[in-house]
Amino acid sequence: MAGSLPLLSVRPIRCMVDERFEVRVQDLQPGLRVTLQALLQSEDGDFWEAFGHYVSDETGHVTVSKDPSLGGSYEGVEPMGLLWSMKPIPGSRTGLRFRKKDVYTPMDVHISVYEDHLTEGFREKPPIALVVTQRWYTAPGIQRVNVTDKGLKAALYIPPGPGPFPAVLDLWGGGGGLVEYRSALLASRGYVALALEYIGRVDTDGKPYKVDNEYFEAAFTVLKEHPQVSPERIAILGLSFGVSVTLGMAVYSSVIKPRCVVCVSGSHIMPVNGSLADVFAEIKKNVKNTRYDEEQRIIWRDLLLPIPDDPLKKVEMGRIKCPVLLIVGEDDQNWPASESAEDVSQVKFISFALFTTDIVSKQIYRI
Repeated sequence: MAGSLPLLSVRPIRCMVDERFEVRVQDLQPGLRVTLQALLQSEDGDFWEAFGHYVSDETGHVTVSKDPSLGGSYEGVEPMGLLWSMKPIPGSRTGLRFRKKDVYTPMDVHISVYEDHLTEGFREKPPIALVVTQRWYTAPGIQRVNVTDKGLKAALYIPPGPGPFPAVLDLWGGGGGLVEYRSALLASRGYVALALEYIGRVDTDGKPYKVDNEYFEAAFTVLKEHPQVSPERIAILGLSFGVSVTLGMAVYSSVIKPRCVVCVSGSHIMPVNGSLADVFAEIKKNVKNTRYDEEQRIIWRDLLLPIPDDPLKKVEMGRIKCPVLLIVGEDDQNWPASESAEDVSQVKFISFALFTTDIVSKQIYRI
């Protein structure tokens, strides 16, 4: 690289987290082996990285959207591979999960170019070019409101402008807590979004808070009655365990009438007309079916297998009166998402779409 000054560009340098960016390196020697690395530090202080191996073309350029990665954390032509393939750096503490907590601050992603094809030792070798790009979950003008009406614990995100807007009831999974970054991003795309905490809630005295069907109906009603929401255009978005709640409410609630439902890597297996307590009780019966992978990570998907033939143990999908989108991560080890989707696909109802992928985050960046 003597005498040359490589130029690394990332465009746009500042954008929303679901937007594509273009990563390009210029003024390299033709046929030079280089590694592109993306590195970020989470709010918990942990470092995450992804990297791809490239060879510059006859003009000395590498264009990530057009050129294949020959190795690293991803291979092939992957425009967003530097983001979707991120993992904790070697030596990190175990059990990490990346979640953005403060949605009003950006993710600073350091994009670096290194000479040769590296798989380790990035900290010991200086990059030949470096750019810091910002990825945001919240667009300018998004309003956040704490919601405690009707006993709820939730955060409401509202786009700028008078509305009325379509709305989404945002239900996360069994990890519990109030997870807001998806709602912030939905609001940035023109939806009023209510992130609802429902698993792991406790009263002020530390006792478990009773969450029943009425709790979700209250959340739906808060959205429906909001002056900036179009009451006939409310969707429910469920992830993992949130899928069970979403489908159960869509079928059995006399209050919740969603315009559509979106279910990400979950299952329709649950006691008909059952509460959350009933669902957990059913799961507890099969705890013996849990197992571990080679890295001692727990696998929960067998808790609901085999798919029951008894209709009383599954949501009556034929009763759903709105469009349904299932997004299935085929490598999901928490829920039998693919088996459940196959079972659901045998049921004829008004409108159904199935999207399967081995890596959900990868495909989200592609569409």
